[in-house]
Amino acid sequence: MKIAVEGCCHGELDKIYETIEYLEKKEGVKVDLLLCCGDFQAVRNEGDMKCMAVPAKYRTMQTFYKYYSGEKKAPVLTIFIGGNHEASNYLQELPYGGWVAPNIYYLGYAGVIRYKGIRIGGLSGIFKSHDYRKGHHEFPPYNPETLRSVYHIRNIEVFKLKQIQMPIDIFMSHDWPRGIYYYGSTGELLRKKKFLRQEVESNTLGSPAAEELLAHLQPSYWFSAHLHVKFAAIMQHPPKANAAPRVTKFLSLDKCLPYREFLQIVDISERSSEGLEYDPEWLAILKATNSLQRTTPHPWNPPENNGLHERWDFRASEAAMMGVVEDLSGELAIPDNFSRTVPSYDPNRPQPYTAPSCSTNPQTTELCAKLGLTDIYAVQVSGELGRVGGSTVGDVEDDDSVGSADEPSEYPTDTSGLSGSFNPDEITIEDEWEEEESEPKEAPAGEIHTPSRMVLPEPKTDRPFSMNLPPPAHSTPAATAEREEQDEEEDVTSARLLKRTNNETVDPGSRGTTPRIKRRNQVIYTAAEDEECES
Repeated sequence: MKIAVEGCCHGELDKIYETIEYLEKKEGVKVDLLLCCGDFQAVRNEGDMKCMAVPAKYRTMQTFYKYYSGEKKAPVLTIFIGGNHEASNYLQELPYGGWVAPNIYYLGYAGVIRYKGIRIGGLSGIFKSHDYRKGHHEFPPYNPETLRSVYHIRNIEVFKLKQIQMPIDIFMSHDWPRGIYYYGSTGELLRKKKFLRQEVESNTLGSPAAEELLAHLQPSYWFSAHLHVKFAAIMQHPPKANAAPRVTKFLSLDKCLPYREFLQIVDISERSSEGLEYDPEWLAILKATNSLQRTTPHPWNPPENNGLHERWDFRASEAAMMGVVEDLSGELAIPDNFSRTVPSYDPNRPQPYTAPSCSTNPQTTELCAKLGLTDIYAVQVSGELGRVGGSTVGDVEDDDSVGSADEPSEYPTDTSGLSGSFNPDEITIEDEWEEEESEPKEAPAGEIHTPSRMVLPEPKTDRPFSMNLPPPAHSTPAATAEREEQDEEEDVTSARLLKRTNNETVDPGSRGTTPRIKRRNQVIYTAAEDEECES
């Protein structure tokens, strides 16, 4: 089974699908599935754009609305997680996942599903320690604070994923697991992204929560994005009990821009002929942990075996898994029940004053009714805290058996990386700086830019290990792609430079104390250029 993996999407669905079509024709393959690692930007209309944390000048409609409205249909089944540039009000409608458009499926805050027998899991958002212990309390219209905190990972989602016992084949996160850069070519990474050196050397780059999940889940593949760079690594885990040690192949990809390595095709053996299915173990975990959910900003820690909690083990038993299968009447296939909940953008009738929507989604309502789950977004919409299974959703201190706000946070300091940059949450579209030395050369007219095969490092272990390399990686097939520098706002370039480089370090042999940097043009090549390229 051919799986295309994409880094940061940034709403460029048309370009991504066109690239996949090009690769299928060029290499004579058929892509079965597309995985997107965040910053998907499922923007349906102007109201959704107001719920996306990007600079105002980058709030553009892009192309997702065409797939939402039905004007287009995704040519390949697409599964994605959320990042830090999302239409958060739309994704909040689907806390347990669901269709955002026909043939485009969102995994939710956290989720595990199956496709042709392959278990695919994911965690949406990025890690920030000051929001990690809170509930999902954000609700549109967002204020400047909640506009960003809404996409921050919460400990309840990580706690759910740490209950998984059955093997995971593929896992996706937007930001990297902390420390993964030690298992690949760290030097090459720092040559591409010199401003990451301080975080890498202090081991503060990436998500400590994802690091824990990597150690627990030990998936065969882990895909990420966020840092806008291609990076591969192989991590061999210590053996668990008497089991053979497992190996994770990590790959992070760039964002969808010309001459950037944003797409990789991997070949994974399918195990069944079934399509997209619910995962019984994950659904059983969702049911078991339903009473632990919170919709308040109060800090809270999940229960643990420390004598303070009546229950701390929420792993799914075989009986619990059979129970969710019965709840679904034996039908594990994810229903094709997408429905539009708001009007789609109409380019002929723009509505710039459209207010952000905050409606519940019928898919979530249906799933919650079948499994007895709480639609936490509906709780916020209705303004009620509700009661589920005798436990109050949203009240942190209601029951000491399910957690304690008085316990110290497991992550007392913020180690999410880039802590010295202007925006510590992320590398933003506006402030994503590239070092001049890493600027790729222009392809001669008429030539197609296709990077060489993906090279994975040897696993850091004394044990012999062999693997089959995936097919070649690719960037956008456009020889005439525009790559001009942005000339706007030249008078503020120096100020932004200071924002980005105030804590950067350089190699001792470098030519100065501050790396030379330049802005990238964010404009994707035009449709006319696409036609020229394909002809």
